[in-house]
Amino acid sequence: MGFTTGLLGGFTLTTALIHLSLSIHARNRVAQSASLHQQSLVLNQLVDGPSLPLPPSAPRAVQAGVWETAKDRWNAELEGNVKKLQSTDWNGVRDQMEEGVSRLWRRAFQKGREGVVEVVGK
Repeated sequence: MGFTTGLLGGFTLTTALIHLSLSIHARNRVAQSASLHQQSLVLNQLVDGPSLPLPPSAPRAVQAGVWETAKDRWNAELEGNVKKLQSTDWNGVRDQMEEGVSRLWRRAFQKGREGVVEVVGK
């Protein structure tokens, strides 16, 4: 194994382990926070008596990252292109292509005939 391969392999392994340990730690902290909050409410209700129910917590708005935004744009563009392909009148496209090739063919042979007439006429 070369120096570069070993370095990149070690870096990849290290960052993967750090990422996994940080995500597990964050999940544990969220679970602990919810547990402590619930226990605090139970203890406060025992001491103070029943209180008004807490309003439901609003869902946390998480902004999409650059990668997710790029994927969403890509998917929207791809979806638009597929819809355009599905709604295209392919018989009309074929007819237009046939007419264009026919015009080009006629023009090419017309110029060829004019060239022959000029050469023969001289």
